[in-house]
Amino acid sequence: MRKSKTLARIRNGEAIRTCVLGHYIPAYVCHAARAGYDCLWLDLEHRALSIHETQALLAFSHLYDIDVMLRPPTLEKTGLYRYLEDGATGLLIPHVSTAEKARMLVDAVKFPPLGDRGIDNAGLDADFHVHDPDHYAQWANRETFLCVQIETPEGVHNVESIAAVEGVEMIFVGPGDLGLRLRQSGEMTIDQAWDAVAAACKKHGVAFGGPTMGLEEMQKRRDLGAQLLVNSSEFGHFSKGLREDIQQYDALS
Repeated sequence: MRKSKTLARIRNGEAIRTCVLGHYIPAYVCHAARAGYDCLWLDLEHRALSIHETQALLAFSHLYDIDVMLRPPTLEKTGLYRYLEDGATGLLIPHVSTAEKARMLVDAVKFPPLGDRGIDNAGLDADFHVHDPDHYAQWANRETFLCVQIETPEGVHNVESIAAVEGVEMIFVGPGDLGLRLRQSGEMTIDQAWDAVAAACKKHGVAFGGPTMGLEEMQKRRDLGAQLLVNSSEFGHFSKGLREDIQQYDALS
């Protein structure tokens, strides 16, 4: 059973090199790993992949030894931990605004004594091999992670109680949804939200991070103590590449 590169980085106080994938591109998993990324954020909240496409990408992540932080389209308990059985290293859960919801998630994806996850012990995560169940459960609690997204003002106000929930390994600032809501309410800036998350996570020893596009933004959040730094996506690369390549036609005589 593989060890999480993301969790190793967290435990060493290092930045987690993270990129994003939202389409079925198996080669992207290989190239991300080959480039030196620790973690690939696979987005199923806003992108549609079949379960077999998802399982194939997770299998490729094991082949090339890169973590997958999967953002699921469901909160259904068995649906969540099945992604872990299929090989996801961690789950990224959107719109977690209360400690009660965080505890519900821990209950779903962690084995006792932390939670109440059901045991299979024969999936890809277990190398399709039935291990000693106590050893497997301890490994899963140690080498898989739960990351929850702060995407509402309520979530920012409750971030300290969320960070205090045992079994939450990371908190993720979602600037899209959070920024949309903060611009409407005007109650704080996105920078103030980051500051609140940083303070709560430092107090409770929880890692945090979010999208940080561009070196200046990466350094700004790293200076706060952020470890999960997302700086790349396949969507951004092919969009930018197409815009740049079409300019060559303008140079034709």
